[in-house]
Amino acid sequence: MKKTAAFFDIDGTLYREGFIADLFKMLVKCEIISYEQWYDEVRPEFVNWDRRLGTYDMYLLKMSSMYTQAIMGHHRSLVQHIVKRVIEDKAMRTYVYTRQRIQWHKEQGHMCITVSGSPYELVGAMAKFYGFDDFRGSRYLMDRNHRYTGEIIPMWTAESKQQALEELAVTHDIDLSQSWSYGDTAADISMFRLTGYPNLINPTRELINLVRNDPELMAKATCIVERKDVIYRMNLSQVELVDDRTNHTV
Repeated sequence: MKKTAAFFDIDGTLYREGFIADLFKMLVKCEIISYEQWYDEVRPEFVNWDRRLGTYDMYLLKMSSMYTQAIMGHHRSLVQHIVKRVIEDKAMRTYVYTRQRIQWHKEQGHMCITVSGSPYELVGAMAKFYGFDDFRGSRYLMDRNHRYTGEIIPMWTAESKQQALEELAVTHDIDLSQSWSYGDTAADISMFRLTGYPNLINPTRELINLVRNDPELMAKATCIVERKDVIYRMNLSQVELVDDRTNHTV
């Protein structure tokens, strides 16, 4: 008999923000990235996002680009050290609902797997912390001396996540039609289409619209929003999206 699995995104789905942001901040703290670089190149994107004038994706893209440059030429032991510190400080900064779902799936005997766009080393550390059975993350490639080259195999697109799930299904003999998926952004849409029980966790507007435009997904999707100490289960067909520029319902 094929296995049942639950596939979890991390950033915004399990972890309450973007793990790459905390990794980046630790690199600044350890002076791998200078404060001037942060202030001149990344802070403007953060300010725009914080004031809701720009997008979080643009902020993350800028950080990811600088992260790639910062670790290039460094030995993997540096990143392992930074990741260890981030996990020690931040690993429990997660959504209650998602933590409970991980526990529930384990109790049902399901495999728990995380597929995340965060760096492979960080995803691996989170997978170990929460007892996941397997994981996939963005790979920052190294040379034969274990030094980062600046090359990346990303895991933050819908296409890469689809490929990861299809490979994991073969590796672990998983029945995707009887499996669950949990995500929050458009990159997770492929996981939702492949699995029988898709769950939107604090979804972005873009993801909501993608699901709404797919009748098959609408029929099987669950939407959960966790804010402060309240967890809401929402009917996507009845959710009113407000245009943040006009305050009119769209």
